[in-house]
Amino acid sequence: MPEVLTASRVMTGDETVTDGAVVVGDRTVDWVGPVSALSAEHLSLPRADYPGSTIMPGLIDSHVHLGFDGGPNPAARMRAETGEQQLMLMLRSARELLGVGVTTARDLGSRAYLAVAVRDAIAAGLARGPRLVVAACPITVTGGHCWFMGGEADSEDDLRRLVRTHHKNGADLIKVMSTGGFMTSGSAPWYAQFTTAQLAVIVEEAARVDKPVAAHSHGTEGIRRAVEAGVTTIEHCSFVTETNERRFSESLAARIAERGMFVCPTISASAPYIAELTGIEVGAHVKAMHDMGVRIIAGTDAGIDNNPHHQYVGGLEYLVTLGFQPGQVLAMATTEAAAALGVGASTGRLAPGYDADLIVVRGDPQADITALRDLRRVIARGRDYMPDSGRFDVSAPGSPYASPGHAVDLRLVTEATRRRNPAQLGRQPP
Repeated sequence: MPEVLTASRVMTGDETVTDGAVVVGDRTVDWVGPVSALSAEHLSLPRADYPGSTIMPGLIDSHVHLGFDGGPNPAARMRAETGEQQLMLMLRSARELLGVGVTTARDLGSRAYLAVAVRDAIAAGLARGPRLVVAACPITVTGGHCWFMGGEADSEDDLRRLVRTHHKNGADLIKVMSTGGFMTSGSAPWYAQFTTAQLAVIVEEAARVDKPVAAHSHGTEGIRRAVEAGVTTIEHCSFVTETNERRFSESLAARIAERGMFVCPTISASAPYIAELTGIEVGAHVKAMHDMGVRIIAGTDAGIDNNPHHQYVGGLEYLVTLGFQPGQVLAMATTEAAAALGVGASTGRLAPGYDADLIVVRGDPQADITALRDLRRVIARGRDYMPDSGRFDVSAPGSPYASPGHAVDLRLVTEATRRRNPAQLGRQPP
């Protein structure tokens, strides 16, 4: 049944309405505006008032891995589990995201086509979770980063065949490992795994079936090749060198901005702790990229080492510490992310006809981003959701949705950092 929600502020994604109201229909937003403009028909509907609060679009995590558990060694768990076990874990991860206000997420790497099954189950109402945009297993070289997900391909024919197979099995987009990564033994994040020509084959074949391409790119050369090949989004974009330093390239950032590509820097709640332990300021170049015109979107790489899915807000808070205004970060987590994921016509805003994906938070997140931790309500495609804990309490110590200070075990982060030390990473030939 339709319902009227009112609050001190309604953030539509285009403006903020003071003393605003949102009329939620069976699945979509029916009306948005000031309370004083509610029609007689609207006034006859059930009503929920949230004084001192903000109604805003549901959050979007543009980079998650539902099949990773966010523990100390998620890759080992994925490799050890059966498909059925992975499916149960992925459903739990999806609920955790929804429980902290994430109503849309992009899964950028899972085994086989399990993410497609999870996406379809959620869309059909058989399970609860955010709207999912899924890439299936990422394309990587034989023995390359995340090879254990099942996406190894080397020749041009293999690359085309895998893109076509992903399309056949229902993937929404193509993910390619342009460089190596931190989580795979024998893989170095600065190593460019594919040539520009190979990446161009993937982009060309994906375009033929109307699919965007997301490129995992840590090292500068891999970033450059992905940009020249014309991918849709650059994931991480961390400019990692062989000594694990971050050496920002203004010329390459300018090229990214010129081509209108989105960058998801995968900033998570663990960033301040990693910076403390390693001396590397995670995402130090992100503000400079944004100032140069690069379109930045919010994503956390949820699921990787010591990065649980329920710590999404911590990544947004860290972006503010990098110099962004809360309003800019909120756009990265709603309207900009929706545009990058190709769902900007149905979510990311509160407007008539858009899906009713919204959250209610106490306070004003445009003034203080931490207000996102004080959730009062989550609605995904018109349906209310209550987390498995039975409450929205993302700040209390001991809560499954605790703040990073309670949820991140520094011993585990230290171990993850040790395992990621370049001296212990297998060097691969250029």
